[in-house]
Amino acid sequence: MNIAVIGAGTMGNGIAHVFAQYGNKVNLIDVSEEALKKGVANITKNLDRQLKKEKITQAQKEAALANITTLTSIAEGVKLAELVVEAATENEAVKLKIFEEMDEAAPQSAILASNTSSISITKIASVTKRPEQVIGMHFMNPVPVMKLVEVINGYLTSKATTKKIIEISESIGKVPVAANDYPGFVANRILMPMINEAIYTLYHGVAGVQEIDTIMKLGMAHPMGPLQLADFIGLDVCLSIMKVLHNGLGEDKYAPCPLLQNMVTAGRKGVKSGAGFYDWSHGTKDLVVAEQFK
Repeated sequence: MNIAVIGAGTMGNGIAHVFAQYGNKVNLIDVSEEALKKGVANITKNLDRQLKKEKITQAQKEAALANITTLTSIAEGVKLAELVVEAATENEAVKLKIFEEMDEAAPQSAILASNTSSISITKIASVTKRPEQVIGMHFMNPVPVMKLVEVINGYLTSKATTKKIIEISESIGKVPVAANDYPGFVANRILMPMINEAIYTLYHGVAGVQEIDTIMKLGMAHPMGPLQLADFIGLDVCLSIMKVLHNGLGEDKYAPCPLLQNMVTAGRKGVKSGAGFYDWSHGTKDLVVAEQFK
């Protein structure tokens, strides 16, 4: 298939990696040449990791990289696409603008998908002339490793589109699970309130960062504690999703914790900024609680 992926960040380059690895021709599109270089470098690094673990061969690595073309123009990148996957920043205005451009430039038969983790697919579809061909493909991070694709049906998404996306997801080794378009879908409607509650637990002085994460790891068999996970997701992303839940569902239980809001305002966004609940300034190997929480 001819696939276009818009956004060369963590999710975008991961999505491009997987499609290319399974033999698809991929146009990876980003307005920033620097982002494209970093994206391809990250794909190469992740392919090397798979090679070292003997999950792929050298020939498969080279073929995957050969399947990827980088471009800075959406119009040029999507003109032959059968599927376009938008993986830009989690900002509604940005996504709506991109979908308007995608809709204008992509073939009429193309499916337009968004990797959004919380923004309404129905709202995104409303700015296109093909709402029945707009759908959510919510991949999980890291994309080459995680099996799930949350397939989100907008209000007007056709059954044929859903069927096709399920087939495509399975063809790249993923397990697609369908859900309907309501705030947070399934994954984040359950996950984000748990993370927010963990932050409230810290905020109210019930326990410290390490204690909260250890209890959830050892007591609930979570591979990563909720505060560590929040740092990896990005506290700004967590806050954005909580706002979507709070505004969309209108219940106080979805109100973002004031501590979360303050940390984002102060620039403490987790791994991406070097500090959140933990200090990531020396990499992600060691869990060192941030100074303010000791």
